[in-house]
Amino acid sequence: MDVVIRNASLADGQQGVDVAVEHGRIAAVGPRLPVAAALEIDAGGDLLSAPFVDAHFHMDATLSYGLPRVNASGTLLEGIALWGELKPQLTQQALIERALQYCDWAVARGQLAIRSHVDVCDDRLLAVEALLEVKRLVAPYLDLQLVAFPQDGVLRAPNALINLKRAVAMGVEVVGGIPHFERTMAEGAESVRILCEFAADQGLMVDMHCDESDDPLSRHIETLAYQSNRLGLHGRVTGSHLTSMHSMDNYYVSKLLPLIREAGVAAIANPLINITLQGRHDSYPRRRGMTRVPELLAAGIPVAFGHDCVMDPWYSLGSGDMLEVAHMGLHVAQMTGQEAMRDCFRAVTSTPAAILGLEGYGIAPGCHADLVLLDAADAVEAIRLRAARRLVMRRGKIIAESPRAHARLSLPGRPEQVNFRLHR
Repeated sequence: MDVVIRNASLADGQQGVDVAVEHGRIAAVGPRLPVAAALEIDAGGDLLSAPFVDAHFHMDATLSYGLPRVNASGTLLEGIALWGELKPQLTQQALIERALQYCDWAVARGQLAIRSHVDVCDDRLLAVEALLEVKRLVAPYLDLQLVAFPQDGVLRAPNALINLKRAVAMGVEVVGGIPHFERTMAEGAESVRILCEFAADQGLMVDMHCDESDDPLSRHIETLAYQSNRLGLHGRVTGSHLTSMHSMDNYYVSKLLPLIREAGVAAIANPLINITLQGRHDSYPRRRGMTRVPELLAAGIPVAFGHDCVMDPWYSLGSGDMLEVAHMGLHVAQMTGQEAMRDCFRAVTSTPAAILGLEGYGIAPGCHADLVLLDAADAVEAIRLRAARRLVMRRGKIIAESPRAHARLSLPGRPEQVNFRLHR
């Protein structure tokens, strides 16, 4: 064997597990494997996980905070307007440099797959070209999946549909949309039909920004589910954000959730951004804005969490840490039960991996040896502590390492404690 990781805990609760790696794939998993390897790693009971996956991000805008100005109102609409101001000033080299810097952040935090929406409303398709180049450059260590995203509306913006089709022809894999930003509800619904029919014709997946609004009457997720059913797109369609569901009538939601499930549509919530952008027009009580994650899960609908933004026109913070995303999602959705907290861990690992269709993901014989060793005993503790990533492995090779979290205490009246570990 090339590598054996000994005495690891797994996210499903197994303890004392060894994982053997050969030729970039997992060869065996079990207690006290009778194998030797060139490299043996003692996990010391810490959590070994498949890598973090960000199901919803905007890499073309990342790390552009303050260009050309700061979002003064903090609203979604000002962020969109600000991005429109920035687009004419973009250069391909700057886009590539910022994206690569972000990918380094992501990999250091154990994030080895990202689905990024890329704006196609600029006729130059500058961002598309840049992120396709980034995709090529990071391929040895990170899976980057791109969504053709008409930020200004596929019907509202001139040439947006033409540009979206051009982007797909260039190699973008997923069809995006933003129906709630079209001029009318009717045009929003029409945009969903057009884009889903195009995706069905091309054999592509769909991931639409859907109902990113506080308006309870923004109901394009219903149309998206209908079109998925009509066109046989089951398992290939995702509705992102769905924040209007937070404000919807409960009776309507009771009808909507079975429709989404029957259509095979997945959901992606973006806790950090949903809690920041939504409810901006409220006084008090102020709505949280994030979609109904526990209810979606209870209805059998896959739910992933996305980071969405890092230091861009919509969000001034962020670090590429999906445990921070899971931590916020847990709090906003009040998912504090033990299984619910594990659902939040799955929302940044196995669930988004399934939504993206990642091949060979997981910890089982035959899977890619893409692994993250965390300074925590289990998934709940990993979220609680936003645990350090002791090592990050890609195809059996260590590509990032971080020390365990320790502190040195010198407290009056107590003996000095050296290398005090910051968790149980």
